[in-house]
Amino acid sequence: MTLPVTGSQTVGPFFRIGMAQLFREEFAPEGVRGERVTIHGRVLDGDGHGVPDAQIEIWQADSAGRYFDAESAEGTGFLGFGRVPTNERGEFRFMTIKPGCVAGPGDAMQAPHLVVLVFMRGLLRHLVTRIYFGDETAANGSDPILELVPAERRETLMAQRESGNAATFAWNLRLQGDDETVFFEA
Repeated sequence: MTLPVTGSQTVGPFFRIGMAQLFREEFAPEGVRGERVTIHGRVLDGDGHGVPDAQIEIWQADSAGRYFDAESAEGTGFLGFGRVPTNERGEFRFMTIKPGCVAGPGDAMQAPHLVVLVFMRGLLRHLVTRIYFGDETAANGSDPILELVPAERRETLMAQRESGNAATFAWNLRLQGDDETVFFEA
């Protein structure tokens, strides 16, 4: 007996159901120490069109370079984690604090950064990248992870301060193409 061939199914139309309770725009409530910043941008496909059903998941340290634990976060409301969906134009926006430097491989200090996971229809495995801050020139110059990225590709990981609004950074995530964002093995 031959069974009919059916199309493969990726995540499907119910992708948001299990994730919606993790959506947030504010990652660091008022009172959390650190420089408050807004990061916005777009998730773009290979043709430069916005991806309307993507979600980015953010993991970050606090301003002292510590990742979340119950003791350090007690009473602050800072988790250093959350998810942000894109809108119909592929745009996202969230507010947080600029993280501090954290220890990396061999205890070398890493520049302030956010770890970003990308989820979307058509991906069977999430993508992993980082957002660094373009104004952290000295720290970026000695970051052991950035040193692994070819110099001409590092700019894809840099969020840039917007002129006229020092508290806002712009960063676009490009899934394919000439300016494809650098992705790391998970």
